[in-house]
Amino acid sequence: MNFQVDHIRVDFIIGSRRISNFCWAFVILFGALGFFFVGFSSYMQKDLIPFLSAEQILFIPQGIVMCFYGIAGLFISFYLWCTICWNVGSGYNKFDKQKGIFSIFRWGFPGKNRRIFIQFLIKDIQAIRMEVQEGFLARRVLYIKIKGQQDIPLSRIEEYFTLREMEDKAAELARFLKVSIEGI
Repeated sequence: MNFQVDHIRVDFIIGSRRISNFCWAFVILFGALGFFFVGFSSYMQKDLIPFLSAEQILFIPQGIVMCFYGIAGLFISFYLWCTICWNVGSGYNKFDKQKGIFSIFRWGFPGKNRRIFIQFLIKDIQAIRMEVQEGFLARRVLYIKIKGQQDIPLSRIEEYFTLREMEDKAAELARFLKVSIEGI
């Protein structure tokens, strides 16, 4: 999502609150609960969940391993739910031509560095660089080249579904900043 007026452009970045993260968090949570309850059922010698039979599973060693996998899965699921709640990685890229400043803001994990805010001068921007790797795990990332600095990623790896969509975004940004496009 973009917001642009004459001299200011703001590109909003979606963080961890993506449909895929919600799906993975649910799948891991229910899978971990299933593993844990089957392991605990083997300890109790009765089925706690009707459709998950634990009659033929011995508590030592299979039941203990199932409980361990269930607990490990619950920790991973808890981590995913925390990143979703905190919306880690969300923020914006702000280009203010009137002040001559390019700002990057992102939310991080709680703590003293929860807010990540970086500023650069627009006059130091050399180009917009596109990195494209096609194949099974396609990688499409927009970078901004700044004098004397590393290239700064402006987008996430999975943000662009098509090459055309990425090219349009790069062209729009390059037109606004009056810089060239590199890559492809």
